[in-house]
Amino acid sequence: MDALQEIAKRVNVCQLCELSKGRINAVPGDGNPNAKLMVIGEAPGKYEDLQGKPFVGMSGRFLNKYLEAAGISRQEAFVTNAVKCRPPSNRKPTEVEIETCRPYLIAQIEAIKPQLLLALGTSACNALGIKYTHLSEVKGKLIDIDLGGLKVKCFVTFHPSFPMRFPSKRETFLEDLKQVKKMLI
Repeated sequence: MDALQEIAKRVNVCQLCELSKGRINAVPGDGNPNAKLMVIGEAPGKYEDLQGKPFVGMSGRFLNKYLEAAGISRQEAFVTNAVKCRPPSNRKPTEVEIETCRPYLIAQIEAIKPQLLLALGTSACNALGIKYTHLSEVKGKLIDIDLGGLKVKCFVTFHPSFPMRFPSKRETFLEDLKQVKKMLI
């Protein structure tokens, strides 16, 4: 069994936090195991919980549309979240929940060894140990991070739900994704 399948197997039976009690399905992530780009979101929502796959609801459709517009194929990426189970009422995951799931995320990064991480929003940044006071300090920036000896580059942008709700931010979101595409060539 390969490393990603082993991680998914552990995620699917995980009961390390309260989120496991309310889930229908854990959502370990999916995509290309040899991806140059690893996309990291916040947490599964209702549709992700039902299907066991990341970004399949409204935010996922929005993300796919903008990735495609930037010239990035989702099939070439690996997509996951900071937290692998749905928080109640789609609330933001707590620091404890993010920290509890962090070893799974780090193991996925170690298994894939992507050229670039794309952190979508604050929860992804928190899971990666990126320090900031406000997301605007790191958004649109390439950051070198060290995950316990594993050094990786990370680009930060909004979680897709933000430009979805605030149309004035959509062009900025697209420009960020176009920057990501340039970094992958």
